Amino acid sequence: MKRLLLVLVSVAVATAGCGGGGHDATASAPSGGTPSSISIRDFKFSPDTISVPSGARVGVTNSDSAPHSVTADDGKSFDSGTIQSGASGSIQAPGPGSYAYHCTIHPFMTGTLVVK
Repeated sequence: MKRLLLVLVSVAVATAGCGGGGHDATASAPSGGTPSSISIRDFKFSPDTISVPSGARVGVTNSDSAPHSVTADDGKSFDSGTIQSGASGSIQAPGPGSYAYHCTIHPFMTGTLVVK
């Protein structure tokens, strides 16, 4: 129950930080330097483009009915591993650049991590 509450609070915080945007929303790190999070719901990453500083730890919350991952298309820059339904994980932003990513389990799920 405590874990479920933590996940729900994390999702609420992540969703609030997305500016209420839809699938094509873009999020940036707040001025305090804490990076935004990626939320997974309805087999979509939200936001689908996120900007963070180099080295930032980005939280990933899976609020979907299936397991997912956040894996760089290049196969080496970052990989959350499998995040089960209702669980959370994270990735660490590599050096500056734009990194396309996908879910290894559901390759049609895609997003972009912009590292400044």
